[in-house]
Amino acid sequence: MSTPPMTEEGRPRTVGAGVVSGRFDQLLLTAMQSHLGATYHYTGTGPDSFDCSGFVWRSFQDIGLNFQRGPARSYWATFAAPDKDEQYQFGTLVFFSGLTHVGIVADEHGFYHASRHHGVVYSPFDDYWRSRIDGFRRVPTESMSAPAASTKPRVTKKAASSTVNVEDYRER
Repeated sequence: MSTPPMTEEGRPRTVGAGVVSGRFDQLLLTAMQSHLGATYHYTGTGPDSFDCSGFVWRSFQDIGLNFQRGPARSYWATFAAPDKDEQYQFGTLVFFSGLTHVGIVADEHGFYHASRHHGVVYSPFDDYWRSRIDGFRRVPTESMSAPAASTKPRVTKKAASSTVNVEDYRER
């Protein structure tokens, strides 16, 4: 087993060209990044604090995609599994630790989520996280109408550029 990196990112992640394509993906990325640095609060749905499923729900709400707010387990039961080649596609939901934690895939390298100890952050798919993945689900967007031009995610003024020790950073 390889040694995990000594640091992880707590700042906005720039995903590779081609990973985020189209208006929907751009809006979702902007929504997720606008919440970076928000604190963790159990049952929080924003705008300044979130739990993991509240962050997922709010990010999709911000771009006009509505679904029932619930715990990670309810999203697992509600949404369909993606094809294997779509598991690490931008916007896919990723579930961990017995369906008790959920985040949104950025790309094959990492995901956004609300961490109990560090709030809303980007985390790489290192050995720690990969060993805890339960699976993936896709939020259906086919029936979604295009977001209104006036749809704007919340802009945070919080600085989220710190780098932290991996052991301090992870959910336990």
